[in-house]
Amino acid sequence: MELKHFLNLIRVRQWYKNLVIFLALFFSGNLFHLKPLTFSILGFISLCLISSTNYIINDLVDLKKDQLHPEKKLRPLANNTISKETAIISAIIFFLISVTLAAALNINFLYLVLAILILSQIYTFYLKHILFGDILAIASLFVLRAISGAYLIEVKISPWLILCPFFLSIFLTIGKRHADLLFLKEKAHSTRKVLKEYTLTTTNSLMVISTTLLIISYALYSFLSQHQKLLYTLPFALYVIFRYFNLINEGSEITRHPEKSFRDKPLMIGTLLWVITTLIIIYI
Repeated sequence: MELKHFLNLIRVRQWYKNLVIFLALFFSGNLFHLKPLTFSILGFISLCLISSTNYIINDLVDLKKDQLHPEKKLRPLANNTISKETAIISAIIFFLISVTLAAALNINFLYLVLAILILSQIYTFYLKHILFGDILAIASLFVLRAISGAYLIEVKISPWLILCPFFLSIFLTIGKRHADLLFLKEKAHSTRKVLKEYTLTTTNSLMVISTTLLIISYALYSFLSQHQKLLYTLPFALYVIFRYFNLINEGSEITRHPEKSFRDKPLMIGTLLWVITTLIIIYI
């Protein structure tokens, strides 16, 4: 078994979703404090391992459908590069390491890791087939990841730590559904059952709604935060959101695979300026 196939099996490229665990660390002003930083990094590792466990289970369940998908048919299980037995053993090992590490860090963090596992399985076996239920489930998983970071470093959970990741996830997920419809066209429903119920009209409307909610939630957070100068980051935030919105409408590959966002230079420059400006406002 080649390493690249194993990394594809555990979807290392999608570990970026767990970066939201660092939001509490970053916005609470603890980024440069050793203990909170160490705990957040270890928590990130635990979340990545439990995510890979979920990805493996999902691929086992969707094996036949993935073989019909023009991109997913290249996954290790779908093209028989890795056996089911190897995948199952890997999932068990990753699960055990993840929960052991989580238990060593914080009992509340362990509960959240288990909640992520359970909700992910409910999504895999049921919610992913339910119109709108799939989007809300994924958004809820983002929130669980975000608040787990707050529990790890024992800081207050801000309402904005719930709302902003929630609306961000809805924005990204709807964008992915829209891009899938554009890419797969009439084959969409054969690769993902719920795509039969989504239409481009529906996803267009939902994108407008989710974009509005995301912008409003971030703007209100900036205004009501103890760091009110975060309002100065709004132009960068709006640019990044608008740029991604445009990529969605173009049917860009990036919106089907957000981990490839680095390929879009304007998006990356805008994001970098947003992060740097926020860093300066909070820490200097």
